Amino acid sequence: MFSLQSKNAFITGGARGIGLAVAERYIAAGAKVVITDIADGTDVAARIGAIYLPIDVTSEDSVATALQSAEQQLGKLDIVVNNAGGALIDATVENETNENYQKTLRINTDGVFFGLKHGPAHMNDDGSIINTASLAAVYTVAEYASYNAAKAAVLALTRSAAVSLGSRGIRVNAILPGTHTSPSQPAAGLETHLCRKLAPLGKEGKLADLAGVYHFLAAPESSYITGQSVLVDGGWGLGLSPAAAEALTQDFAGEHHFGYTGDFT
Repeated sequence: MFSLQSKNAFITGGARGIGLAVAERYIAAGAKVVITDIADGTDVAARIGAIYLPIDVTSEDSVATALQSAEQQLGKLDIVVNNAGGALIDATVENETNENYQKTLRINTDGVFFGLKHGPAHMNDDGSIINTASLAAVYTVAEYASYNAAKAAVLALTRSAAVSLGSRGIRVNAILPGTHTSPSQPAAGLETHLCRKLAPLGKEGKLADLAGVYHFLAAPESSYITGQSVLVDGGWGLGLSPAAAEALTQDFAGEHHFGYTGDFT
């Protein structure tokens, strides 16, 4: 089940973090994989059995060239993962600089847009495109202003592409990771601490937890799913966990219950 045998995959941001975990999962499932990254992934590709191509997802020419090269080396693609992203997160709307705002949009939104624009020409029909968004697309934190906006735009692009590519059987979905430990997200960080308090599952995710969802959405078993945004966040986006409620109400001296307590009528 969930075999990717004879499938060709292209992954941006594939030399580290989420992209690398997905590449390793795809290879284990039988796919041939091209990883692309702005950082040199030559050694990583050799280690996992992939092909490395350089890319700068903020450049349309770079994305188009990498996709063309991937097709030349593997043949038509079956899976395109628009994963590369990143941001400097520490500013509210009123304190954000235009430079950081534009940079965040270029990396996170333009990179996905260019992949959606040029990827289908290098794909077989009935393929799968997976865009990496974020819990930040639907769960607003004031200091994540630019990142919130950039990742929310990814969801809109995902829906638009799913509609336009449906006639070719190409599915387009987005994955919204919550907090997952990785080289860029240390286990001792503040976000991880908050996740343990706020997410109903009470823990941060692992990269393997994410890779399994990317695997499913790439596999034939998900062939009737398109235009969807899949949260992989331990339930953080659902609402207030019991642990968070307890922490917030420790100084409350009244009765600990929620809502209306009168008679039913």
